[in-house]
Amino acid sequence: MAVSMKNVDPAFHGVGQKAGMDIWRMENFKPVLLPKESHGKFYSGDSYIVLRSTALKSGGLHYDIHFWLGKDTSQDEAGAAAIKAVELDAALGGRAVQYRETQEHETELFLSYFKPCIIPMEGGVASGFKKLEVEKVEPRLFVVKGRRSVRVAQVPFSRSSLNHDDVFVLDTESTIFQFNGETSSIQERGKALEVVQYIKDTYHDGKCDIIIVDDGTLGSEADTGQFWVLFGGFAPLTKKATVADDAPELPKPKLLCIVEGSFKGVEISKDALDSSKCYVLDCGTELYLWAGRNTSLDARKAAISTAEGLITEHNTAKYTKITRVIEGFETLEFRSYFEKWPLNGHHTVSEEGRGKVAGILKQQGVNTKGILKGSPVKEELPSLPTLNGNLEVWRLVGGVKKEVAAGDVGKFYDHSCYVVIYTVQGEEQKEEYHLYSWTGRYTSPEDKVAATRVMNEKNAELKGRGVQAYIIQGKEPTQFLALFKCVCILKEHTHPGHKEHSIMLVRVRAAGPHIVVAVQLEPVSASLNSSDCFLLQTSSKLYAWSGNLSTAESQRAVLRVAEILKPGVIARPVKESLEPPLFWSSLGGKRKYASHCKPKENPKDPRLYVCSLSQGNLKVTEVHNFTQDDLLSDDIMIMDCHNVLYEWVGQHASSEEKEHSLDVGKKYIERAARLDGMLPDTPIFIITEGNEPTFFTSFFSWDTSKVNVNGDAYAQKIADIQARQAPQETLQRRLTPSASAGTKSESTQRAAAMAALSSQLTSEGKLSKAAQTIITQNSASAPVSPKVHRPSAANSQRAAAMAALSFMFGSKPAPASTVSVDADWVAGSSPFTKAEATGDTDSVTSSKTSEDGGDAGEEIAEFYSYDRLKSTSTNPPPKINIKRKEAYLSPEDFEKLFGMSRTQFYEMPKWKQDQRKRQLLLF
Repeated sequence: MAVSMKNVDPAFHGVGQKAGMDIWRMENFKPVLLPKESHGKFYSGDSYIVLRSTALKSGGLHYDIHFWLGKDTSQDEAGAAAIKAVELDAALGGRAVQYRETQEHETELFLSYFKPCIIPMEGGVASGFKKLEVEKVEPRLFVVKGRRSVRVAQVPFSRSSLNHDDVFVLDTESTIFQFNGETSSIQERGKALEVVQYIKDTYHDGKCDIIIVDDGTLGSEADTGQFWVLFGGFAPLTKKATVADDAPELPKPKLLCIVEGSFKGVEISKDALDSSKCYVLDCGTELYLWAGRNTSLDARKAAISTAEGLITEHNTAKYTKITRVIEGFETLEFRSYFEKWPLNGHHTVSEEGRGKVAGILKQQGVNTKGILKGSPVKEELPSLPTLNGNLEVWRLVGGVKKEVAAGDVGKFYDHSCYVVIYTVQGEEQKEEYHLYSWTGRYTSPEDKVAATRVMNEKNAELKGRGVQAYIIQGKEPTQFLALFKCVCILKEHTHPGHKEHSIMLVRVRAAGPHIVVAVQLEPVSASLNSSDCFLLQTSSKLYAWSGNLSTAESQRAVLRVAEILKPGVIARPVKESLEPPLFWSSLGGKRKYASHCKPKENPKDPRLYVCSLSQGNLKVTEVHNFTQDDLLSDDIMIMDCHNVLYEWVGQHASSEEKEHSLDVGKKYIERAARLDGMLPDTPIFIITEGNEPTFFTSFFSWDTSKVNVNGDAYAQKIADIQARQAPQETLQRRLTPSASAGTKSESTQRAAAMAALSSQLTSEGKLSKAAQTIITQNSASAPVSPKVHRPSAANSQRAAAMAALSFMFGSKPAPASTVSVDADWVAGSSPFTKAEATGDTDSVTSSKTSEDGGDAGEEIAEFYSYDRLKSTSTNPPPKINIKRKEAYLSPEDFEKLFGMSRTQFYEMPKWKQDQRKRQLLLF
């Protein structure tokens, strides 16, 4: 595609020269580059263009372009963003993949850029940016969905928005609540915790309470009740309508050719794609726009507008995804819809296009350094096991395993199977077990089955802690080769009457530091290669032949192999082109052989996938920008390194998937062989959760403290947040996971609501001004008031509580679904004790002569430090009243810990005093 820079917006000149992210906001239909500090901040009234440039191991750069459309953006602005995204791709040489993103329906790839989440703000350029950063934060209710990349959507602040299946976050001025639906997943609860921490840091400067409310359980009565008060009081949540288990069948994909703004159906075949045209692959929930490499920039712009029109014409959901790919740079997902896709069909024309673009930019004075290529990434060997462990090798012969003698360890014959077990002491004095199954090229089916059986038996003996690897001859990974001083793969002739050939030719390669591989080949001239070294055993001589292009490491290695295969025989070094006549005659005469180095395959970046096996069908979903946190305990994951496969099995994966874990790897290889050219004999490593070897953990920034050996990552995240909070901040930054406490009885949550309500009562028995304000805001969604039976004693504390309830709920009759509240329930659940007949509520909460505490009692002669007074202290002070530990704090320490004076503390209700003391370990 020839590109004229006159058709490319100046904002895109010179972009994409290095790895990173660039974001433009559409302002008056023009892209305006945003500063880095504004990345991740999106406004619902705007449209944005996001460019992600990723450095590849091959040394190039991969580009992903996203145009994000806010829910309130105008149609014209959204169209302009789509067109500008095409221009950005042209400036990059026409190789990028483009994605249409709509608010609350973003792709997993887009969400993976902005962890833990994005929370679009109201407003936009046209509205003058109505920001949320105001002095008082209005309550906002969010629903959080997603097990890895999290979608956060704001929903109406109403009880009707809550349900039992999802996780919700309620953000108020001083407290963030996380409400865990009873049937919500543990993964979503964990991700919601990250969202809570993000909101706390972003909108509260890290200073606010965090309270967790578990649906159907009772935690801290005050905390649970405090949550329900904001919704007008507790009432049972309605259940979602039952949805049929069978998902609606998706329409069959259709391939449509774009012809002058209209569509013409064609067969879904690679051969049907014309390089001079654009096509739409309609998959129902997603559209793929394919542009031939010979299409013009104007044609590509028109095609994206036509695809947008298809959504409107067919009344498809506005959030339908559109992914645009260029010929030669199709994604795996796009290629998967075609029965056959020739892997040699990739084109390098875009390099030429980028060269032309770079030339034009250079004439215009734009710096083009790095525009053609990113910085090459050096390919490194995986982390190898230390060689101070114990190595055991068995050979399978006729289905029976026989231990290999020490002198033959490292020799493998092509008609046999071997099982290798390596035991080594790993980190934290924990033993690691590596189990390898090596299969020769001509191994019998009987021995293959026996090798798999032995592997399973050995792993069962190790209680599933072993790392299992299945290797086929010729595809030995470096982790396996590193276990031996030298790996020799030799021919074995097992059929009767065969006469052993007296001539032996062995190729020797140095595969890495201290790694040598020797492979026996047919003794003919054509087996030679100038880039390797060879051992030639004749009837009377042993030659060590070095090719002109061989490395010094291989030249030294060939002599080592000679000592192993022919001990006591001195090998005669021979350089290429200086061979004696006997050398060639032993190979049947000199013939033509390879005289050039075999080009190395470009290294490929590892990709992580979630895999599930159901009724023999494999479902594969990619995890983008992966981290250790993406390894979820109930999943099976595959790390695809192209030349080796690592399959990670979570502890809580289904028993069916665990049992057929090897089949999962094999089926994945079948799929990858069709779509990405993976070889069928690629080695498979099976790794179980909690037993990850270093050559797997090296793909992550691995934190051993996150290793989830008990499958309780959610509890670990709660502990992590608690660990960030200093003791003196506990009151202000409270975190109360209520899942560990109590019963599912709804009456306990009613009691909790009453407990929180009591804290909002004034001395006159009325609600505080703050509580009245919040309840007024939520009155539209509050349930109709239940009847309240008022007690006869007007001056009692119970009467004060009931008066407050009446004030909150009003006097309307209750619908059938609401819970009736009576005086007996209030009396049983209220935190108040008996009051004096004066009717003054403070007489209960601020008694000066409490038997357990208060300002009265024995005189405090000496103050002690908080560390000595808390219940976990190893050096508690002698002879103190353990019911009044807080009284032994100095006034300064008391205010620092409790955030209030001693007088204010003792004016609080007794139950509330005890709660605060428990939180500070002073109870």
